Amino acid sequence: MNRELIVRSSSDAVDFALLKDGKLTELHKEEDNNDFSVGDIFIAKIRKPVTGLNAAFVNVGYEKDAFLHYHDLGPQLATMLKFIKQVSTGKRRDFSLKNFPFEKDIDKHGVITDVIKANQSLLVQIVKEPISTKGPRISSELSLAGRYLVMVPFSDRVSVSQKIGSKAEKDRLKRLVKSIKPKGFGVIIRTVAEGKKVAELDKDLENLLNKWSAMCKKLYKAPTPSKVLVELNRASSILRDVFNDSYTGIHVDDQTLYDQIKDYVLEIAPAKESIVKLYNSSVPIFEKFGIERQIKTSFGRTATMSKGAYLIIEHTEALHVIDVNSGNRSNKAKNQEDTALEVNLLAASEIARQLRLRDMGGIIVVDFIDMVKAPHRRKLFDHLRDEMKDDRAKHKILPPSKFGLIQITRQRVRPEMNIKTTEEHPNGTSGKEVEAPIVLIDKIKTDLERLIKGPKANNGITLNIHPFIAAYITRGFPSLRSKWSLEHKKRIKVQPRDAYTYLEYRFKDKDGKTIY
Repeated sequence: MNRELIVRSSSDAVDFALLKDGKLTELHKEEDNNDFSVGDIFIAKIRKPVTGLNAAFVNVGYEKDAFLHYHDLGPQLATMLKFIKQVSTGKRRDFSLKNFPFEKDIDKHGVITDVIKANQSLLVQIVKEPISTKGPRISSELSLAGRYLVMVPFSDRVSVSQKIGSKAEKDRLKRLVKSIKPKGFGVIIRTVAEGKKVAELDKDLENLLNKWSAMCKKLYKAPTPSKVLVELNRASSILRDVFNDSYTGIHVDDQTLYDQIKDYVLEIAPAKESIVKLYNSSVPIFEKFGIERQIKTSFGRTATMSKGAYLIIEHTEALHVIDVNSGNRSNKAKNQEDTALEVNLLAASEIARQLRLRDMGGIIVVDFIDMVKAPHRRKLFDHLRDEMKDDRAKHKILPPSKFGLIQITRQRVRPEMNIKTTEEHPNGTSGKEVEAPIVLIDKIKTDLERLIKGPKANNGITLNIHPFIAAYITRGFPSLRSKWSLEHKKRIKVQPRDAYTYLEYRFKDKDGKTIY
């Protein structure tokens, strides 16, 4: 399996596309003006505790106050407040927590006004970026993420990722980390730490401690609110979270970004340094790797799959609804139940991809095609869980309900990726939009595959289309028309029609009757 990261740079943003065997699975955008990224740490000021919500509104410098719930304060809040006070006034210059006395944990079921007050300074971390009309969601239980470990100040707990299946490996990692962990810091061992040696874990921990010290130095006389720790740029954070030995290429079209990424890969995986390549070509990098076309076909209301099957994706204020359709699908399955299973399994793979690609969060309800047999429903549920194993967002999948619906909850920490896939009508009709022309050939090919299997196409088929598109389909050798004829072993004729609009087309039989 080939995995590639394609990085496109522009004047105000950087786009990151993750490809799995050439297929787009994730798309991220880092904008220069995003000052409130997940992972950033601020020295902030409590503006107003609200007893009714058991939460506080906090000034982090954003136009709307950030939201801090009591359960996000962290058990060692009192210890942290004491530490901040000493460091920010210059009374403490030793940032290790080795000899720092811990206070008693706050009450798990307490009231926010008992532990914090208005105008109090507090270290907070962005856990959810500003979305729509809401300010950031924050936590004062800090965590600093590294390649293999996550370090948690004011804690002594060591835990291991649940995705590491082997109990022996979990015990080994826990034992190693406990032997190198500094006092006063908890550690979460990440999935990618599986099989790693103590030297690699120790180096990662040392980097995190250096990051902690650098942050603490900024606290002395720091204005409130202000950012005291910046999460890695998106390129490095994506590499940190998803990079593994299966990656075969990282392609970057900007020299500065190329140098940054190469240095980071050299640090975390020296043997893989050679896969980082600077892209130099007159053809835009997203076009070269077929990403632009995939974006146009993947972000609309309808997401097509193979052999005519498709998804309808609707968004409401409260949830997302996905409807699975088989279309006019023709296959060799013996009966309707087998057809339903085949389409549903295909749809489950595409749904897992769409959730990551669009970064859809909240509640997602999927209406799969009804299946009578319980083993088939179990197979679908297991397949969907397997397909979503690579999803880094926290999620939960419920078994199919008696109505055939599967419900998914998925964590959302950034605004959903929303890309417009329609364009203005070519003839200039005001307010009217059409599908992007880039996907027209794909649509024609899909419709042709479906029609060619029907009885009306036995003696050949004629495609009536605008002259410009007809010229594109028939140009060169072998032309697209020739390839289609050879592939389907049927005579396919292309007939230009001056009266048609750019995106209009019709299929006709040998007698000139419209069949689609």
